[in-house]
Amino acid sequence: MKLLSWNVNGLRACLTKGFMNFFTAMDADIFCIQETKMQPDQLELQLPGYEQYWNSAVKKGYSGTAVFTKRSPLSVTCGMAKEEHDQEGRLLTAEFNDFYLVNVYTPNSKRELLRLDYRMQWEDDFRAYLLQLNEKKPVIVCGDLNVAHQEIDIKNPQSNRRNAGFTDEERNKMTILLQSGFNDSFRYLYPDKTEAYTWWSYMMNARARNVGWRIDYFLISKSLCSQVKDSVIYQDILGSDHCPVGLDIF
Repeated sequence: MKLLSWNVNGLRACLTKGFMNFFTAMDADIFCIQETKMQPDQLELQLPGYEQYWNSAVKKGYSGTAVFTKRSPLSVTCGMAKEEHDQEGRLLTAEFNDFYLVNVYTPNSKRELLRLDYRMQWEDDFRAYLLQLNEKKPVIVCGDLNVAHQEIDIKNPQSNRRNAGFTDEERNKMTILLQSGFNDSFRYLYPDKTEAYTWWSYMMNARARNVGWRIDYFLISKSLCSQVKDSVIYQDILGSDHCPVGLDIF
């Protein structure tokens, strides 16, 4: 089974930058996107063979997630049933026979860490949500988690130490999540691989110089590790400030 995840930084914009070429070429079983920045009625997206599920923010043009799947899910849930977290379209869960798929766009802590306290609450509630699912069947989590977990996951760790996405607090929350029963599929297969980034600033020609961060992930329940075939970063795919990531499993 092939799964893809991509923070498209605005789907309507990404569609003008080659989104459909990549989508068609990948022929994924399940394709998840984050930061759709739209409501479903703002675009008639033709994806033959795929069912579409959307969770859009109340605020138009902001955040949002979507799942496009060839496999019909048993159920689809928006959010985590917590009002304080469910206004921004950041979470979509699709239940299948053998696993849960959780597509997430984690809140950014913002400049000067204005939203760090909220981010910490989100992390605790999101982890509790995943653990509830994991008690029932294995979980695959994909999306923009807005954290570079280890120093190897960021080009300049020292100069970014207190920047959003690389604070000790955010990194510790990721460590706790992984210790609670999940694995980072990419690091499971490639523990020492360097220069493997998924996001680059639009400033200072960062992408051309590969001055990036790895903040897009496929996390999996530890029980699924033996079934992972590959975890891929498609660094050469343009169209967003993020590149797609993929998981081949089962």
